[in-house]
Amino acid sequence: MADEQTDKNLETLNHELITLIRLGSLDKKHGGLDRSSYTLLHHLSNHDKVGVKALAEEFGLDTSTISRQTSVLEAKDYVVKVPDPQDGRSSYFQITALGAQTFAEARDIRLQRYEQIFEDWSPGDCQTFSGLLARLNRKLLQKPD
Repeated sequence: MADEQTDKNLETLNHELITLIRLGSLDKKHGGLDRSSYTLLHHLSNHDKVGVKALAEEFGLDTSTISRQTSVLEAKDYVVKVPDPQDGRSSYFQITALGAQTFAEARDIRLQRYEQIFEDWSPGDCQTFSGLLARLNRKLLQKPD
């Protein structure tokens, strides 16, 4: 059983992570894209074309959720559905020029926001924090035993 200090540390971590997720999800104020749209456009901007199944696996969501989210992006002309020439039943999503522009504008606004947030942090502190976040993300990606 964990000792009292470990329990307190876990409670503090829990509180801070909840706060980070809540505050970090206020995206519409900072670029006009909600969290799911921003995340999907970010992924699609780094990949040529991606299928619904691959997106669902990447984000740990079911295909119906990804289909709803990509439908919203399609309606705004941020992505386009491209038929798979090898399999007529399948299709892929590609980011459009408008989607890429909208994503880039939202990303730039976020980066400006982060620049303000971290302006009084030393480069070493920023590097340490980034490294710790990367370490946490790698751990979160691992499948539980």
